[in-house]
Amino acid sequence: MDMNEQFRKDVVDRTRALGKDADFASLSSKWVTASGQRKYTYNFSWLGRPIIQFPQDIIAMQELIWKVKPDLIIETGIAHGGSLMFSASMLELLGGDGCVVGVDIDIREHNRIEIEKHPMFKRITMIEGSSIDEGIAGEVKKLASNRKVVMVVLDSMHTHEHVLRELEVYSPLVTKGSYIVVCDTIIEDMPEGSFPDRPWEVGNNPKTAVWEFLKTTDRFEIDEDIPSRLLITVAPDGYLRCVED
Repeated sequence: MDMNEQFRKDVVDRTRALGKDADFASLSSKWVTASGQRKYTYNFSWLGRPIIQFPQDIIAMQELIWKVKPDLIIETGIAHGGSLMFSASMLELLGGDGCVVGVDIDIREHNRIEIEKHPMFKRITMIEGSSIDEGIAGEVKKLASNRKVVMVVLDSMHTHEHVLRELEVYSPLVTKGSYIVVCDTIIEDMPEGSFPDRPWEVGNNPKTAVWEFLKTTDRFEIDEDIPSRLLITVAPDGYLRCVED
């Protein structure tokens, strides 16, 4: 076994060990809870635009995009545009004509202005409207119709009903070997009452939607290795690998 293969094997072995390390998982859970109370994820940017994610998840997405090599990434939820810039910059590194489609029910004007003047906007299409609206979904499907490898990231409204409908609408677009990444499944693992001004809560969130969705399909499975490696992630049970055409 050469040194590169040995390194990769060591990573796999460590990941499996981390997945069984209850003490370390408990420490990570406490840290994640404390970070949420302090709005820690709001402190970072990508190429000048705020990206409201844990750095660990950004690294994981970099690994996935480089491995899967999608030519289309569909993202629901735009906010300040940092995630769009991240995905677009990764597609720029891959070369080719890959593009990002971002959908948001309310693209605020100050964010739109900054996104549209960014160098990476050349790979971005933004659509304003609800991601589960039939007409909006139709626009996205049209843009996906001539693409070979499609990845989806769901990060808009975090209620069970909304995310479940997003999964139903956009999962058919995802190609075998690619992923749907469902953000903020961590809500299910946070203390009750952590989101007093939001419509989501323990029992009503993206993770419960993922569990419900997986009862209805054999095309997707939870990639458990990713959260086992990260431990600090907004998406436990949220990295879904497409295993069938």
